[in-house]
Amino acid sequence: MTTKTAEQRGTGSGHGAWSTADDVLKGVSLRGRTALVTGGHSGLGLETTRALVRAGARVLVPARRPEAAAAALGGLPGTEVAALDLADLDSVRAFADRVLDTGRALDLLIAGAGVMACPETRVGPGWEAHFAVNHLGHYALVNRLAPALSPGRARVVAVASSGHFLSDIRWADPHFHRGYDRWLAYAQSKTANALFALHLDRLAGSGGPRAFAVHPGSVLTPLQRHVPREEQLALGWVGADGTPAEGFKSPAQGAATAVWAATSPLLADRGGAYCQDCDVAGPATTDDMLVGGVKPWVRDPGSAARLWELSAELTGVDHFA
Repeated sequence: MTTKTAEQRGTGSGHGAWSTADDVLKGVSLRGRTALVTGGHSGLGLETTRALVRAGARVLVPARRPEAAAAALGGLPGTEVAALDLADLDSVRAFADRVLDTGRALDLLIAGAGVMACPETRVGPGWEAHFAVNHLGHYALVNRLAPALSPGRARVVAVASSGHFLSDIRWADPHFHRGYDRWLAYAQSKTANALFALHLDRLAGSGGPRAFAVHPGSVLTPLQRHVPREEQLALGWVGADGTPAEGFKSPAQGAATAVWAATSPLLADRGGAYCQDCDVAGPATTDDMLVGGVKPWVRDPGSAARLWELSAELTGVDHFA
């Protein structure tokens, strides 16, 4: 397997760590464009949906609990909610079939839904939940929706994390049948998100979607529901009064990099890039996840191809084969 990594160099985007999704989209018109945002009713996803709508896009928001998602969106004009459970491949297929049956084209697909540090949970045929929901569900969704992605202009953005610092893919035991660790399980799934985007971009070629992975930064949202306040305090995420630690972003700032990756013309010829702080990230120079950057194992084309093959085998779906 090759260990060569794809080049990561900045674009001089003019935006940065504290830019918001609205800052990124200032002067950008998305009228006539359709976006799909998984997790688009909560946390970073909700800020992403709001920013895209303000720029003129119509946004499809799939959710495991559509009624709760609709309530969270509060009747936001330009949005549409539909049922989708990423942990259930039958649900993924049914949702994708409904979208394809409408004949609509998708211009942007932001894969942002996920779970973090949850207790050991098994879904489907015994799959570990982080790997299944954060990666395999999105892998199957994008492959099934591939015929709807607008030729020559669609973009797919996988929301990864600096959590990838903690683990490469556990090839011998990706589903943690031995020695479950909730943080390593989350980390592996975030590595998988980045490798997925890297290989999708290669497979899609010049006429297919451009794909990117993004680290949104450190942000406190409902994603951390399984991390008790005491643990957040011990990790240095919050102060004694519960306020986020220095270096943490607001949800609007956290949403900015995904929105930038989905729309910036500076990335037209940079498919497969891993992005952070509204630009292409540089190599990680420390193990400090708050500083971020990208570790070499998420830029390995050989690993990306191997993960794609494994994902196709597990889900039974590969549009690009």
